[in-house]
Amino acid sequence: MSEGKLKTAILGLNEGGRLLLEAAGRVDCLQIHAVGDKDTNLAENIAGEWECAAYDDYRQLVIQNDLDCLLVAEAMHSCEEYVRVAMKKGFNVLKLPPGARDFEEAAEFVRLGEEQDIQFAIANPGRFAQSSLALRRFLDEGRIEDVFLITAFCNAGGREQPGWQGDPKLAGGGVLIHNCYRMIDQIVSNFGMPEQVYSLSTNQARDKQQRLYLTEDTSVVTMKFSGAAIGNLVASRRAGIGPAQESLRLYGKDRTLAVNDIELILCDGLGDQIEHLQCDDSRLVCMSEMLKDFARSVLSPEENRLCSSGRENLKDMAVIESAYLSARTGFPEEPGRILQMASLGAEEQASA
Repeated sequence: MSEGKLKTAILGLNEGGRLLLEAAGRVDCLQIHAVGDKDTNLAENIAGEWECAAYDDYRQLVIQNDLDCLLVAEAMHSCEEYVRVAMKKGFNVLKLPPGARDFEEAAEFVRLGEEQDIQFAIANPGRFAQSSLALRRFLDEGRIEDVFLITAFCNAGGREQPGWQGDPKLAGGGVLIHNCYRMIDQIVSNFGMPEQVYSLSTNQARDKQQRLYLTEDTSVVTMKFSGAAIGNLVASRRAGIGPAQESLRLYGKDRTLAVNDIELILCDGLGDQIEHLQCDDSRLVCMSEMLKDFARSVLSPEENRLCSSGRENLKDMAVIESAYLSARTGFPEEPGRILQMASLGAEEQASA
């Protein structure tokens, strides 16, 4: 670190990586030192624009540089070993979601970060969106009380997904883990982890045997929270189902609250509007605010608690893991049991 700036590199220059790069350029204390992508021309062109080093070999980027922060947009199956090396070198790591392919892998990264006394964060820019902040405020102020039903819809749109996302071994899963992470995080961060999860999923393969070798493109997840609250998430990323869309609706005592990227609407029991907020949840602004939070937690962790730590995100991963397990077993599963695995692992390491 020089002159209060954190030497930073971007791993993966896909759409998410380029957004990370642009957002990082808006954060004064982040200094872009290197970018990496397997596409040599892409890496060199972007490095030229940012006047930094270019790499098409992720290992060399990690080995040859002494960084403060590594921002990872690349899929985990392509860079897992290099991220581990980076963490062992003391680099603080922020990973675009999902942070891992499954709960066990995520827990391993969390433990490694804690062992090395560095930040391992999951990028949840949605937490800094105006609509999400307003939702939290409405709940805290009691403008909607006794929520008993949560319904969420996530349509990832019909755009073509990268081929590796169809392979369970490479991707870990399909629409739930890769397209619904933000929505699941919003539910869990506001209402806590559900006690039980029951899930059904399918994909375009007509043959039942073939489905075992493909990730899901459509899923329904039902959640039971403590008390009387229940939730339902419907998600799909199949062609021909319209443009990408996310929405969340809460049903409470005498009131409903609907939230999406552009507005938040509070209604009474008859459906009449009580309050209507227009929102402008710019992806770039949200990502910039998230990176500011990450940078502050690196520079002065005692005064600035990280908003979206890897350990906190294990709750999201436990819900996702429970949904996949339920889809296989046909029975409800308990995220709390899965989360306990990470706690037991930490205790075993502490006593070793």
